[in-house]
Amino acid sequence: MKHLRTICLVLCLAILGYGCADHSSHAIAVYMLLDTSGTYKAELERAHAIINYLLGTLKPGDSLVVSRIDSGSFSEKDIICKMTFDGRPSVTNQQKRAFREEVDNFVATVQGSPYTDITGGIVQAVDFLNETGAGQKRILVFSDLEEDLPAGAVRDFPLEMDGCQVVALNVTKLRSDNVDPREYFKRVETWQQRVVSGGGGWRVINDLDNLDGLLAP
Repeated sequence: MKHLRTICLVLCLAILGYGCADHSSHAIAVYMLLDTSGTYKAELERAHAIINYLLGTLKPGDSLVVSRIDSGSFSEKDIICKMTFDGRPSVTNQQKRAFREEVDNFVATVQGSPYTDITGGIVQAVDFLNETGAGQKRILVFSDLEEDLPAGAVRDFPLEMDGCQVVALNVTKLRSDNVDPREYFKRVETWQQRVVSGGGGWRVINDLDNLDGLLAP
């Protein structure tokens, strides 16, 4: 009888432990950075397709942040909207509708930024994603990847990207790239090296009509 009670106690503790387990490791957290500088601001309408895809794909418990890249992006003031989706479907649907409205309003009223602090935006994204405890961490960079910093800004330091997958989206070519295409490839390669050397993953997706692999591991 004593042996049977011991077995029952072990089983109960195991069940309680499973019930209290941290399931955050199965969640996906996505941080999307929107370039708002110069002529690239006109590309923001194309970001709608990506955000709609994310809202339709992410599940309860997943997190989504959309933030702008501007003169000094290492700040929460640039976050347009952030949300961790509730486990109740009705609440999740309300959250996603509110999220979409926030983004729509931003795109309709945004003022262009004179500078592009991509590094600051990525550092801010990594900090947020690590705080979520999500098992899959994605940074989406909607930009031409041309970083233009205000005087005095220091961004030439190694990035700590451990566990973060970076996807560069809609990497449009600049006028100078048409003169010398090597500039385009060098710009993409430079960012790839920074991310990978910091322990992150890197991909480029320019075909916005095919987003099925956007959140792939």
